Amino acid sequence: QLQASGGGLVQAGDSLRLSCAMSGRIFSSYVMGWFRQAPGQEREFVAAIGLSSSGSVLYTDSVKGRSTISRDDRKSTVYLEMSSLRPEDTAVYYCAADPVRSVYYTVSDKVADYHYWGQGTLVTVSS
Repeated sequence: QLQASGGGLVQAGDSLRLSCAMSGRIFSSYVMGWFRQAPGQEREFVAAIGLSSSGSVLYTDSVKGRSTISRDDRKSTVYLEMSSLRPEDTAVYYCAADPVRSVYYTVSDKVADYHYWGQGTLVTVSS
């Protein structure tokens, strides 16, 4: 199970930290991702992080430089810190988990590659 939290109403330019806790699974063996979905739009990739041993991270261009994804395997939690928020960042943010099955795994930006999804947390950025 994935439980996302940390969303809310913020002003443009503010910062926010989203959290997503995993339970019932071995968190350290999953690639973790954040996606978002704005009203009337498809779900899109935001950021992803590989296993702690790799340090691999991936960001979509629109958040690169103002977002940081991180993980804490002891707490089975992944975080997404976003700064300089813009109205176009408004969306429901979902965390997702992709089980690692090979040492040759990749950090994916594709919705279809993620097997488990949280319920989403709404971020609203007012101008």
